[in-house]
Amino acid sequence: MTLLKGLKGLAPEVRQYMVVTSNYWAFTLTDGALRMLVVLHFHQLGYSPLQIAMLFLFYEFFGVVTNLVGGWLGARLGLNKTMNIGLFLQIIALGMLLVPTALLTVPLVMSAQAVSGIAKDLNKMSAKSAIKSLVAKGQDGTLYRWIALLTGSKNTLKGVGFFMGGLLLSLLGFQGAILFMAIMLLAVWVFSLIKLKQDLGRSKAKPKFSQIFSKSAAINYLSAARMFLFGARDVWFVVALPVYLSSQFDWSHTFVGGFLALWIIGYGVVQTLAPKITGSKTGSVPTGSTAFSWALILAMIPALIASALYFNVSPQIALLGGLLLFGVIFAINSSLHSFLIVHMASDDGVSLDVGFYYMANAMGRLIGTVLSGWIYQAYGLEICLMVSAAFVIAAAFLSLLIPKPASLQT
Repeated sequence: MTLLKGLKGLAPEVRQYMVVTSNYWAFTLTDGALRMLVVLHFHQLGYSPLQIAMLFLFYEFFGVVTNLVGGWLGARLGLNKTMNIGLFLQIIALGMLLVPTALLTVPLVMSAQAVSGIAKDLNKMSAKSAIKSLVAKGQDGTLYRWIALLTGSKNTLKGVGFFMGGLLLSLLGFQGAILFMAIMLLAVWVFSLIKLKQDLGRSKAKPKFSQIFSKSAAINYLSAARMFLFGARDVWFVVALPVYLSSQFDWSHTFVGGFLALWIIGYGVVQTLAPKITGSKTGSVPTGSTAFSWALILAMIPALIASALYFNVSPQIALLGGLLLFGVIFAINSSLHSFLIVHMASDDGVSLDVGFYYMANAMGRLIGTVLSGWIYQAYGLEICLMVSAAFVIAAAFLSLLIPKPASLQT
């Protein structure tokens, strides 16, 4: 009872923030678990790295389309509707995989991943855009902390989802794991329908469909930097790394899922701490120059790991230690970008700018996923890492082109 009274005593904005965040958390658990389930299950069935990467092709492609159209829909209909549609579509995607193993064909899995990709990016775009609507104008420090908390906690739970996927595959099998997650998400969807504010994030002026493309140079530069940043992560993390750990280090599915889960959990924790790491003590919040500096630091890490693997210098220590360091610095880079886009987005119809930005994010994941399977299969993990370093350098110089708004002060 005391807890319920405490919740009722919170400001309406804080209560809505909690509903948005809990939706995002629940969705992320199933998204991370589903990704690990598909990678490990189909690797176990004998699929090659490139074939596994192709299973996620529609997931990433439809993420690109969804962010463009979803931002426009969110501005016209309200972010509550786009968020709830995302949750419902993920339930449908999970249901599509509840077929006998003999019917679990590649086209069916790709189609389910397409629906899941649409669901994921509707949910993420809605959650990130909603924060702008819930924080008072001029409270940049609060906005940075709320964005960092939402993003960091989401990635921590994505890590838990990776572990959950590996564990559920071992305990319940592929279909049992899918059924468990579908039931869990259905309960969350019903709760969201009841509790989420009806006009959240709806634009006062109905935006035209032609407005889905950003006309802001700053947002265009930031979006391009985001594309290269996430391409740099996924070019070695999505397919190449779990397959390498399983085939070269002879790790079990549960161990691979557990290790990658711990990596993402730590990555999420660092994201929540990013405001303290990047300058809250000095009374300032990030700019494009801040993103440039941190990206240059990040670029060195995959290049050093690749060198260690090429010259056979303690491969396990170099890869695992480098991966942990990459996670810390990448988390700071990601959190910086997440703040910058929400801060620079227009107040009315924020989801248009955020949707365009996450379209570029999805494009980076799409490029990274395809390259992860192809480059690893053709050239090995070392080349995946070198491509990663090159992508981060591109992101760094694009960040430097972002003009500094005069209002970027707490």
